[in-house]
Amino acid sequence: MSAVPLRTADLGRTERQRVVTVLGATGSIGDSTMDLVRRGGDRFRVEAVTAHSNVEALAKLAREFKVRFAAIADESRLGELRAALAGTGIACGAGEAAVIEAAARPSDWVMAAVSGAAGLKPALAAVDRGATVALANKECLVCAGELFMERALKAGAQVLPADSEHNALFQALASGNREELSRVIITASGGPFRTWPVEAIEQATLEQALKHPNWTMGQKITIDSASMMNKGLEVIEAAHLFALSADEIDVLVHPQSIIHGMVEFADRSVVAQLGAPDMRTPIAHCLGWPERIQGPAARLDLAAIGQLTFEVPDLKRFPGLRLAYEALRAGKGAATVFNAANEVAVAAFVARQIKFGMIARLVEATMAAAASDGTARAPASVDEALAIDHRARNIAASLLPQIAAKAS
Repeated sequence: MSAVPLRTADLGRTERQRVVTVLGATGSIGDSTMDLVRRGGDRFRVEAVTAHSNVEALAKLAREFKVRFAAIADESRLGELRAALAGTGIACGAGEAAVIEAAARPSDWVMAAVSGAAGLKPALAAVDRGATVALANKECLVCAGELFMERALKAGAQVLPADSEHNALFQALASGNREELSRVIITASGGPFRTWPVEAIEQATLEQALKHPNWTMGQKITIDSASMMNKGLEVIEAAHLFALSADEIDVLVHPQSIIHGMVEFADRSVVAQLGAPDMRTPIAHCLGWPERIQGPAARLDLAAIGQLTFEVPDLKRFPGLRLAYEALRAGKGAATVFNAANEVAVAAFVARQIKFGMIARLVEATMAAAASDGTARAPASVDEALAIDHRARNIAASLLPQIAAKAS
């Protein structure tokens, strides 16, 4: 049986207003979600919204949607948020506890779009009360996938994948049973460096890495797409979402970003989900599930596109994908280390401390060090998973100077 239940015929339609909470409401995923909620009118009511530090945008959303609670993760901004919401009757808070409170408040549906390991505890707070959680935070599953899915099952929570690739697999999997599955295929655009030689990729600048050919996303995920680290994270995430082994997950480079995911069944039938590259499509699928709501994305015009092409990913030019498979096969805390090291490496690249090609080298060195000193052990709890994440970040930071020195 799939870890993510498939749609059943008896769910039916409901006209009841859906109460939603958006964690990370001011980011790119949050912005797309709020756009859909806005378009949905009275069909949705917003219970709570959160942001990391953008008080102005958070307060604007809180006022527009007349939310009941708003939380800012940066504790130092609480005074600003209170002033911005003065006279509205909207309750507010700051810090990790406030973001967790937002997730725990009564709502039917929660968008978990807080980036990084900071999104794990709030997402679990929503899961533990049995909510429907649209998951746009990869770290929840990369850092603590088994624990996360076990708690969702125990609480009766529905975990819906909001990433375009996993949402595509979720839709395609409805065409068969888990026992009939042969493999899933996650597509990758190839990013801005798809055709670049390895020497040029090594020296790529921040500005070049941020020029994604198809998608408009946040800085971190755009850089991860350029290195294909993001695709590696998606492989690990898919393994937990759909109870798959590494051998059941393939990656195919598809530059047009029209096919987002495919599922091959035992009879060799392949079911694919297609759509224009617009994050509002998978988010709309989650927001309306098990029904479908009107989406604002452009209608897919295959005749205008003309052709769809595919390539095998080059693991020599994009070693991040190879490292992700290694982490998935190693199990235990290896994926947590992989993710933590990548976050440190990307931050160093953004700060121009290392060259683009050094991102994967720092991740690989950190994984090796964590495997040898016992850091990459299997976490028995969420706190242990976060402790492994913290330790891996320290290892990566300690290795950073020597990695940077090799690049100079």
